[in-house]
Amino acid sequence: MTKISERSFETIENPGSSPLKVPDQFGASVEKGNKQVTEALLKFASGAEATQKMLPPILETTSLFGNELWWKTIAALQADAEAGFSHLQALLGANSPSQILEQQSTFFRKRVETSLQHAKEVRELSSRAVEEISKPVKDAFDKVLTNPKAT
Repeated sequence: MTKISERSFETIENPGSSPLKVPDQFGASVEKGNKQVTEALLKFASGAEATQKMLPPILETTSLFGNELWWKTIAALQADAEAGFSHLQALLGANSPSQILEQQSTFFRKRVETSLQHAKEVRELSSRAVEEISKPVKDAFDKVLTNPKAT
């Protein structure tokens, strides 16, 4: 076992890095880093602009479809209330238990049919809304896939 004091220390020299080349290498490294940061910021700004252009159509479409869905729902509730009142009037005018049962079954059948029709309309409207809302996002995604350097 050798003692530490007995070992000789040698200077290891790297012929590729002389004291004169270090500032040049450091400057080149800083310049490369600045270039990469600038490119990243430009890409970020481009992405932010694309997002900014994409959001207004999405918000407008969402608002339009939301309003249409709201009005359809209000119309369905109004029709349901009117049907309920007319059914109540018909029940009050019934002369026999068989008429009451017939009116009840007719009322429930019409309510189920109307509810299914309303659900179908809401589903179709929702499908159109999702399609229209996702169109700007899909277009931007397709643009990125076709030209990755554009972003």
